[in-house]
Amino acid sequence: MVVKVYGPAYGSTKRVLVCLVEKGIDFETVPVDLIKGEHKQPDYLALQPFGAVPVIQDGDCTLYESRAIIRYYAEKYKDQGTDLLGKTIEERGLVEQWVEVEAHNYHPPIYTLTLQILFASKMGFTADENLIKESEGKLGKVMDLYEERLSKSKYLAGDFFSPADLSNLPFTQRLVSEMGKEYMIRQRKHVSAWWDDISTRPSWLKVKDLL
Repeated sequence: MVVKVYGPAYGSTKRVLVCLVEKGIDFETVPVDLIKGEHKQPDYLALQPFGAVPVIQDGDCTLYESRAIIRYYAEKYKDQGTDLLGKTIEERGLVEQWVEVEAHNYHPPIYTLTLQILFASKMGFTADENLIKESEGKLGKVMDLYEERLSKSKYLAGDFFSPADLSNLPFTQRLVSEMGKEYMIRQRKHVSAWWDDISTRPSWLKVKDLL
């Protein structure tokens, strides 16, 4: 059965798509235009009552929240494709820990930068330079923690690629390529090596320009 993935051509939707490619799961995409407000239409709200993206339909199962979706597929298809969860309960615990670090510490400032730098004019507001500076500072502090962690292991949860790494891909790509802030990656040796690794995975190269 083909999984349906509802979402725009950027951001959190691509977390899900990378996971599906890593696990070898067939999918089709259903674009949702946030600028036009398609995520606030009744048909979409019937799938995701908060009007956020992405949403997946997998047979009778409908799920939203990108990190929940990737953990669902990592578990459901644990023995298919890339093992994203590790071999031991301790490794699984580290996966969950670093997914939470990304969600609650890395994502908020990088998301603010994305809105302020890339979408302010499209959304009809003026970019706040003070907020941009503050968010870059917060993001830099999290990257310093990443740098420390990655000096001890190849990936965030250990020596295997996991949702903890995967979750960082979409917005870090925008930081590097569209926001012109690649220096934040390059001035940190271990973060730089990690980024070069995860951003050249075949799954990401397939998904990066998809939709």
